Amino acid sequence: MNIQDEVIAFLSRPDSYDASGEPVEIIATHGSMIFLHGQRAYKLKRTIAYASLDFLTLENRERACRAELRLNRRTAPDLYLEVRPITRGAGGLLQFDSAGQVVDWVVVMRRFPQQALFDRMAEKGLLTRDLIRRLGSEIARFHASAEITPQFGGAEGIREAIETNHGELCQHSRQLDATAIHGLYREQLHALGNMADLLDQRRRDGHVRRCHGDMRLANICLFEGQPTLFDGIEFSDRIACIDVLYDLAFVLVDLRHHDLAALADLLLECYLAQTQEELLPLPLFLSVRAATRSFTLAGSSQRQHDPRLARHKIEQARALLQRANTYLSTNATV
Repeated sequence: MNIQDEVIAFLSRPDSYDASGEPVEIIATHGSMIFLHGQRAYKLKRTIAYASLDFLTLENRERACRAELRLNRRTAPDLYLEVRPITRGAGGLLQFDSAGQVVDWVVVMRRFPQQALFDRMAEKGLLTRDLIRRLGSEIARFHASAEITPQFGGAEGIREAIETNHGELCQHSRQLDATAIHGLYREQLHALGNMADLLDQRRRDGHVRRCHGDMRLANICLFEGQPTLFDGIEFSDRIACIDVLYDLAFVLVDLRHHDLAALADLLLECYLAQTQEELLPLPLFLSVRAATRSFTLAGSSQRQHDPRLARHKIEQARALLQRANTYLSTNATV
């Protein structure tokens, strides 16, 4: 058993926590494991490394935990509580906050019910026009106050996203549609060529900021009655420091994908009423976001043990690939 396996076993036991007795629920994501106990959620970074993140060392995991706390407090200050060390006590057993050797770190959050996630609410028809209006106002407020990061973004940032998406989609060409994948790549590069000067001007004008970076419905919740953005990107400046419209595009794509086009229109309308953003780059941004979601769903299908769920994810990935093409061919805004 390696050290993180030991940490996972520790966090999985109810008696490891201040108020023991209740069972521990575990949610596994690509880069983290979340342990739900009582009124708290404890988020552990996995010891993994990919092109955009590196959690292999204890120092990197601590740095990522502290960055996650700091960045997500911009939108969810009452949800993100603290970073706590997991230590080895005098008897060799793991515990929280002792004077012993630190073996790992966790982000501690207030727990909320899973049915408060906006993707769950969308599936059940619980997203109201009032919630979407308030979400639009919250996103506009967040973007207006976010740090300007002109060293990132622009045409080159979108080009990198297009290239990354194409490489990932090609790995799933047998399950998807190779012709559609390559056609999308050509059309996105063509659209980028027409849009490059505008994107670079937007960067110079301060529209590239340290945004959320992963603003899907699954990363928005109803917390204490308010639409709340959480789980923003902390591990990659390249992914988080983007054009504000590109940040918004993800949730617009997600709403459309949930057959909530009217709510996508309303969200954009409310956002634009407070920001006066121009719409010219939005179709390209929507297309790139839809392509990203397509390859992540295709990859997720391969990790499914249930064949029915795997097929469902592939169907969703195909639909999003088609939508990515449609956003460009129709010059749609949402």
